[in-house]
Amino acid sequence: MTADIEQIKKKIIYRSNYRGTKEMDKLLGAFTNKYLDDLDHEDLNQFIKLLEIDDNNLYNFYNGLNTSVDFEDNKINNLFKNFKY
Repeated sequence: MTADIEQIKKKIIYRSNYRGTKEMDKLLGAFTNKYLDDLDHEDLNQFIKLLEIDDNNLYNFYNGLNTSVDFEDNKINNLFKNFKY
């Protein structure tokens, strides 16, 4: 189980830092660095779902703008929405 969690964390780190836009690389990279070690298995799965959303919608969600994606009300999305970069 620990090896599985470590693989998930490595995947999250990579996907957070190589998004396609510098702004999201920096924002998600900082968010990941702050919270990754404090998350449990369920939180990590929610984090992966967050990373599957495109940069424009993530940026709009973070800034309180309209998105074309419905964001779930969960721990990771709330942490991201309230994250101060």
